[in-house]
Amino acid sequence: MTPSTTRRRSRLAAVGALAAAGALLLGACGDQTEDAEESGGDNGGSSQETGDTSGGDLHAMLPQHIQDAGEIVVGSDVAYPPIEFIDENDEITGIDPDIAAALGEVLGVEFTFENGTFDGLVLGMNNGRYDVIMSAMTDTRERQEGASADSEGGGADFVNYFQAGSAILVPKGNPEGIQSVEDLCGLTVAAQQGTANEAVVEQQQEACDEPIDPFISEVDTESITALQNGRADVVITDYPVALYNELTAGEGELFEVVGEQIDAAPYGIAVPKDQPELRDALQAAVQEIIDNGTYEEILAEWNAETGAIDEATVNAGT
Repeated sequence: MTPSTTRRRSRLAAVGALAAAGALLLGACGDQTEDAEESGGDNGGSSQETGDTSGGDLHAMLPQHIQDAGEIVVGSDVAYPPIEFIDENDEITGIDPDIAAALGEVLGVEFTFENGTFDGLVLGMNNGRYDVIMSAMTDTRERQEGASADSEGGGADFVNYFQAGSAILVPKGNPEGIQSVEDLCGLTVAAQQGTANEAVVEQQQEACDEPIDPFISEVDTESITALQNGRADVVITDYPVALYNELTAGEGELFEVVGEQIDAAPYGIAVPKDQPELRDALQAAVQEIIDNGTYEEILAEWNAETGAIDEATVNAGT
């Protein structure tokens, strides 16, 4: 069975401001996101339903409380197309939800996505609001150790399932002639708060004689909208997100990606440090969907094959 016949997407209880943001974004859709409860952006939960499989031995690897609950609650910033976003039918869709649904099938549980702002997800997980995080979160040593700006409440283990770096997105025609991060000096550069993309801007700022004017937003869709409206000259965002906007925004007539992918690194499913059974079950499940071909089919569906990995690892980020 292909992913299109095995995965069922679930409707959000409410979409509120995120849906409006997606509509503003050229009618194309919606990036990464602190605790939505604090920001007022909680859009409820959405279950990625599983098939009829019991999950067999992989189900037995799960902690008992997860087996009893029958679900894994996922914290995510659901505004990051094509990784995770709300579509025109008010459904959560994208690479992460499709991968989660495939993992649910082999584990025999449901994956229920709950929306939150990106720089509060780790805190929400370590406070027990979420079981795990899937939100295009780059696995870094700082996040593993709880030393990053978005890791208040402690570190996490990461089950690696994808790989991507940052990219430079500019208006079609590249009016500023940007080719690399060295060309960002003196320009207004948008990026999302708490992400590796913001770190790219900060690092380049240190090398500039003429300073960068940073436009830092809570959600990536605000960065894209700023580029569209001329409030920013350039956006630094994840490579698959930049490619998606190049291809889809304004039917491919508004933006383009320039230069090379920057600092490609693994995405990870974040798991609390005190949940090694859950971590190991997820690692085995990611490897299972890689081996059975479902993973490859999902990435092909989203034109994201460049981010594919061959082996599910843990804490591979540096």
